[in-house]
Amino acid sequence: MSQRTRPPFRADIVGSFLRPPEVKAARADFAAGRISREELDAVTRRAIAELVRHEKECGLQAVTDGEFPRALWHLDFLEALEGVKKVSAEEWSVHFKGASPKGAQLVFTEKIGFGNHPFLQAFRNIRDIAGPQQLVKFTIPSPSMLHLIPCVRGLQNYRPIERYRSEDVLFDDIVQTYRDALLAFYREGCRYLQFDDTSWGEFCDREKRAAYSAQGIDLDRLERRYVDTINRILEVKPEDMTVTMHICRGNFRSTWFSSGGYDPVAPILFANARVDGFFLEYDSDRAGGFEPLRFIRDQIVVLGLVTSKFPQLEDPEAVKARIREASKFVPLERLCLSPQCGFSSTEEGNVLTEEDQWKKLRLIRRIADEVWGR
Repeated sequence: MSQRTRPPFRADIVGSFLRPPEVKAARADFAAGRISREELDAVTRRAIAELVRHEKECGLQAVTDGEFPRALWHLDFLEALEGVKKVSAEEWSVHFKGASPKGAQLVFTEKIGFGNHPFLQAFRNIRDIAGPQQLVKFTIPSPSMLHLIPCVRGLQNYRPIERYRSEDVLFDDIVQTYRDALLAFYREGCRYLQFDDTSWGEFCDREKRAAYSAQGIDLDRLERRYVDTINRILEVKPEDMTVTMHICRGNFRSTWFSSGGYDPVAPILFANARVDGFFLEYDSDRAGGFEPLRFIRDQIVVLGLVTSKFPQLEDPEAVKARIREASKFVPLERLCLSPQCGFSSTEEGNVLTEEDQWKKLRLIRRIADEVWGR
């Protein structure tokens, strides 16, 4: 069985990497007014160039910028959309099992839109650093997150603006915003785009499902709406572009906020979402078994069997055994391997070292070669 020539790849990554000390220092200096934006960007670009070198050394077929220009995996993108504003909040919109990020919430101020989004420049930067022959993977939060954060997690305090008194109008605008984003990234040369999504991780959690139901939220209906939104966006996807979805249960400082297998969401999500592949968290018992994969249609499934939260290396034979187990539900030729999440979904990063993260990726590369061949 050969390696894949189109993403997702046999040995792949979710996207984020630990921020080097010089990037963290430069961001702190910029926030304090000690250096300019140009100086911060120069430090970040040098760090990304070094990151790309390491990614290539690990044999990755697609590289990322490690999300070095961001503080948070999602809010940096969402608050830069037209008509969206980040506001402070007493606490985070979900509760982590340990340390939690500083509270924040999103509000709509006017019609939302993609506009001249700063992430376009972020993509140009990694594209130019990686070079014309190198495939770049770029990650953005899923469209579901633009609705989930203010309208579901923040339901008790959500006050729709006049335009969004009809939720149909809100979803139509989300679709158009993300269609514009997808095509704008494509025009810049992006051929591998990923939607990162924690909504489905929450919807796997039976306690959270019960809490949302108690608030009058029909989760099955909402899930179908989210899948329909994604599918409408993907109607404009060019044939030579790959769009995947990564599902996460929380990844701040090696903590998490949701538990539960994919059973509650699989019949709606796996059977109907027309993404090209799913990156699925499978590094702990909290993710359940592989049985829900029976609902997968023809997508590629990237098994997140190697944790990005802790430095201990997995037993290669145990990982291979789990891949064989998953192949009972999805053919081996449609399976791949990755960490369960990025190493640094926020700029704080998980509790391991840079060398630890490279050991993890070298392990993934080795296992992939042994399972699927070079």
